[in-house]
Amino acid sequence: MENFISRLIACDKCPRLTQYRKSFPDNYWKKPVPPNGQIDAEIVIVGLAPAGNGGNRTGRMFTGDESSNNLANALYAVGLSNQPFSVSKDDGLKLFNVYITSAVKCAPPQNKPNKDEIINCSVFLEEEVRILKNTKVYIALGKIAWDSLIYVFKKIGYNVPNVRFYHGALVKVVKPDMSIIWLVGSYHPSPRNMKTGRLTINMLIEIFNTAKMLVNTKK
Repeated sequence: MENFISRLIACDKCPRLTQYRKSFPDNYWKKPVPPNGQIDAEIVIVGLAPAGNGGNRTGRMFTGDESSNNLANALYAVGLSNQPFSVSKDDGLKLFNVYITSAVKCAPPQNKPNKDEIINCSVFLEEEVRILKNTKVYIALGKIAWDSLIYVFKKIGYNVPNVRFYHGALVKVVKPDMSIIWLVGSYHPSPRNMKTGRLTINMLIEIFNTAKMLVNTKK
């Protein structure tokens, strides 16, 4: 995993993203943002990309902005973290049986990576999927994360039904060894989604409770 992270944070394959993340103040992280959590986790959460003033500032996925605290709050409510906030790398946050990463590892302008940038970064997501051998449930926060995971799953030979993203979507994925994992769709816990009521904390809690149930379901 250390080798993976060292290669990840040195990546500069996407000129637009590299220029954008480096445009922030000197005290920001300003590199591709590594994941947070345990590689033996059974639940993997995949977001869109680090936020310019969140992960791009703090150097940890879903850390340091409103989306991060929304996510941590829901994780805490179902016993998947030790505290309901995620503000900095040294805030004491501990994840329980959870690994958090993103489809795109650099902060994109206006939170909108382009197609080439998503494809470029899928190499890292693919490597993570291969590393995360214990995972039983993937939670995609938003359509880009959903599509990115399906792209990677199909590329490495998983059998994935063609299901479009929607909040609460649940897909059974069959691996080449015939073992089963699950893909769950959720709206992203962004301030916009939360303030408009498109996503509520209770809806997010329900997603995580579903993930916990699937982890404990005998196949």
